[in-house]
Order: sequence, then structure tokens, then C-alpha cells
Amino acid sequence: MSEAGAALRGYSAELRDGLSELRARREELNGRIREEEAERTRLQGQVWALSERLARTSESLARHLAARSELDRTIAETEATYGQILESSQTLLDALKKGIENAGKASEPQSTSKEKEEAAHGQKHY
Repeated sequence: MSEAGAALRGYSAELRDGLSELRARREELNGRIREEEAERTRLQGQVWALSERLARTSESLARHLAARSELDRTIAETEATYGQILESSQTLLDALKKGIENAGKASEPQSTSKEKEEAAHGQKHY
């Protein structure tokens, strides 16, 4: 029976060595798992922070886009109104010039047709 006992002791030693190796591998794997869990937690924190930052940036961008749109509308309306003012000013200026021209003609002494005829021929009767 000593052979059987020796074989049994040999098997037992191999089993202990195998179990020790498996436990060592498990501990190594547990270390990797803890590192990856820590990395995942760190990355989730970054994702959360970036999501918050993205949301704030999107809201700010939306406000800026709305403000720019309002400014664009105001500029377009102002330019259109300014164009109308320029047109009206030109019309008013034309009317003023015509009025001045007509007022100048009205204030000139009216000559008779006889005076015009004599002035054209260079003769005048006294």
C-alpha cells in the first residue's frame, strides 16, 4: 500500500500546486478587474462631466443663435427703412429744387411780348 499512498501523496501535492496556481491567477485577475472598474468609474465621471458641459454649451449656443437671428432681422428691417428714407429724401430734394426753380421764375419781372420782341431785335421805343 505504500505505492498507493505515495501515488496519493503525489496526486495530492499536484492538486495543491494546481490550486495554488489557480488562486494566484485569480488574484492577478482580481487585480485587473479592480483596475478596470476604477478606470470605468473614472471614465463614467468624465462622460458625465462632458455631458454636462455639452448641455451647457448647447444651451449657450442656442441663445447666441437666437440673438444673432434677432440682430439679423433688426439689421434687415433697418436697412430697408433706411433705403425708403433715402428714396423719400431724393423725392423731397427733387420737389424742393423744382419749387425753388418755380419760385425763381415767379419772382422775375414779367415782360410783355412787345418788350421781348424788341429785346430780340435790339430796339426799344421811349
